Amino acid sequence: MTGKPPPHTPTPRAPAAPPVLIASVVLLVLAVTALTGCSAPPRTSPEAPTGTSPAPGGERWRPRPGLAWQWQLDGRADPSVEVPVYDIDGFENTAADVARLHRDGRKVICYVNVGAWEDFRPDRDEFPRSVLGRNNGWEGERWLDIRRIPVLKPIMERRFDMCRDKGFDAVEPDLMEGYGNDTGFPLTAADQLRYNRMIADIAHERGLSVGLKNDLPQIPQLVDDFDFAVNEECAQYGECAELTPFIEAGKAVFHVEYAEPTGEFCAESRELKLSSMRKKLELGVWRDPC
Repeated sequence: MTGKPPPHTPTPRAPAAPPVLIASVVLLVLAVTALTGCSAPPRTSPEAPTGTSPAPGGERWRPRPGLAWQWQLDGRADPSVEVPVYDIDGFENTAADVARLHRDGRKVICYVNVGAWEDFRPDRDEFPRSVLGRNNGWEGERWLDIRRIPVLKPIMERRFDMCRDKGFDAVEPDLMEGYGNDTGFPLTAADQLRYNRMIADIAHERGLSVGLKNDLPQIPQLVDDFDFAVNEECAQYGECAELTPFIEAGKAVFHVEYAEPTGEFCAESRELKLSSMRKKLELGVWRDPC
């Protein structure tokens, strides 16, 4: 049986049939039902709404080297830049903002800070004071004690749930190199590897791609755990060649410079197949791509 049955309409009452005839009709109906296997149609799931996890075994987005991108963390995304990839703030943008970019054929990356507490985020009170370290140079931010995985993991899982539920394709987790800074905690390279791999696992469990932000010294150990890289100022410090393992693995490197003019780094970027541009520190709409 397929299709929705027509609405029931009453029919004129007929004279009662003899009991023997009724019994015969009942037996006949049962026999026909058994032969035809009449049953309700199988229930089909509606298309999953934007933002839900893909089916088990579904393919994550894997950006390839050379993709042009826009990185805008100042306010809600301005969709006017004609590039295939947008990297925008996960808290500041809504599911509708992400859907709008998707309608234009863009992939969308969710910026989330995983290495520092920010006093302007709605979940700021979920962080116990014991995990807050020194100021990281940005107003209202303090380094996190990434050794405290049982405390931080549930918070980061909720943040990545937000990215997934808003429909993002990937996550850019920021400040993944605390061990190399004066955080107020005795963080080691091993602590950072453990934490960064946990972050990658949280993203992948939700069907999200994830990028390794900076942390150049640990690229050889982490390139297999991450789907792309995001880098700031490798040209200024002569470090861009250290990102080669990502390119050799067929994974994009999204790169920005702030002080260096494009004429100083674009030739090398093209040779290395980096996705490079110049941005202002506030990361607004303006960009100067290679």
